[in-house]
Amino acid sequence: MLGIQNAFSSFRLLCSAVGGVHGAFRRMFYAVRTGRKPGVYNTWDECKEQVDRFPLARYKKFGSEKDAWEFVRKESGETKAPPTQATNAAGLHSVMPQSKGKRTLNQAQSSSTAKASSPKRTKLIDLTDLPSSHNGAFTYMGDSAVVYTDGCCSQNGRLKAQAGIGVYWGPGHPLNLAERLEGRQTNQRAEIQAACRALEQAQAKNITKLVLYTDSMFTINGITKWIHSWKRKGWKLSNGQNVINREDFEKLDKLTRGLDINWMHIPGHAGFEGNEAADKLSREGAQKSSDQ
Repeated sequence: MLGIQNAFSSFRLLCSAVGGVHGAFRRMFYAVRTGRKPGVYNTWDECKEQVDRFPLARYKKFGSEKDAWEFVRKESGETKAPPTQATNAAGLHSVMPQSKGKRTLNQAQSSSTAKASSPKRTKLIDLTDLPSSHNGAFTYMGDSAVVYTDGCCSQNGRLKAQAGIGVYWGPGHPLNLAERLEGRQTNQRAEIQAACRALEQAQAKNITKLVLYTDSMFTINGITKWIHSWKRKGWKLSNGQNVINREDFEKLDKLTRGLDINWMHIPGHAGFEGNEAADKLSREGAQKSSDQ
């Protein structure tokens, strides 16, 4: 009996030790509620970039990503001016809107329009839906207008494929669009062309800073990473084959010039309002005739 008790005690000590080791290496999440770029970060160094020397910065470490986001969202009812020191920090993984307050385009244009010197960044952690604007006003994250894009294609890869694009700026926004994709009907082309349409709309409204949400990592990687290699290699892949969507990416690349764009990845079909709305618009577009 004593031997069993000793064995049980040893087992408890072992479990405690393992639990301690596990806890020591547990992944932490760093939430920034008030800082240069509010959001949830994976490392302290990333978090520090957003709060160091930032007036009245508010941040906290969590062992749960859900709890971290809840901390960030607690500011949802407040309205404040955009940060004056906003930057595209290296290593930034996800960004939340600084406030739920809405600003009109005229208000935004009166704000500082200084361009960030950092290159385009790809955001990798899923994001929550953002507040919406009505009557033609735009939703802003910091001093950047927010837009969601999506593309779809029924029977993708087949002769009877029908592709559509969707661009969503907010409920009832006059710039929301659902269009049939012109030319070759594929899902990847629809995703790229949806982003193109959003940038065309932004330029028409003199918007120079934009946060663009898409569930297409192909589009994000293509425009922020792969395109540089494609250009150097004469639009050839590593295997020597031609880049199939060259014309689409050339168009998108041209449209990005003069714009400060944060390319944000958001999970598709995961219940995020903006993405779901853009998806619905793209499906509506796919149902339209090719001459509409």
